[in-house]
Amino acid sequence: QRKNPFSNGDRLASKPVHTHRGDPTYGRPPEGSQTEQRGKDAHSHVGKEVEELCLIIRSTGEVGEDGHVSVTFGQLFETYVTISNKVVGILLRARKHGLVHFEGEMLWQGKDDDVIITLL
Repeated sequence: QRKNPFSNGDRLASKPVHTHRGDPTYGRPPEGSQTEQRGKDAHSHVGKEVEELCLIIRSTGEVGEDGHVSVTFGQLFETYVTISNKVVGILLRARKHGLVHFEGEMLWQGKDDDVIITLL
């Protein structure tokens, strides 16, 4: 690129240094970049959707003998789909963070309507 007549020399100087797998900045956008800010904004947005999902489970579900609130996927889907069409993705994120529990890898509308989702 240094010999390319169409290349701007300033761009070369601003390119980040490549990191290696052991480096804590590996796979992360440069600090202070717009990419980093977009990632933080997206993370915050998804966190709010997970919180909202948990509130909906709490308000529509029933308290079981173990004290946990549970709701069927079909009931949750019908309630939550009017708010967001990403209910399955948000459920998976909530399970990843240990907020809900349900059997199976993925939930499908119609097929898994009777699967019980428990708020932890």
